Amino acid sequence: METGFGKRLKELREEKGVSQPALAAALGVSKAIVSFWENGRREPTLSNLIAIADYFGESLDYLAGRKE
Repeated sequence: METGFGKRLKELREEKGVSQPALAAALGVSKAIVSFWENGRREPTLSNLIAIADYFGESLDYLAGRKE
């Protein structure tokens, strides 16, 4: 079940040409966690959300689907 956040994360990651393992390594989490986020099986912590936003240069509102 892909969530708004998961869908947006996957789109960003693919748009930037970043693999799940590469993103996981940059964030200090496992590849499985990135997969769980993208598939809506888990939600990232606030600190992980901030790290994802910083990594991609996007706002938290964008990641949450509150802004285009």
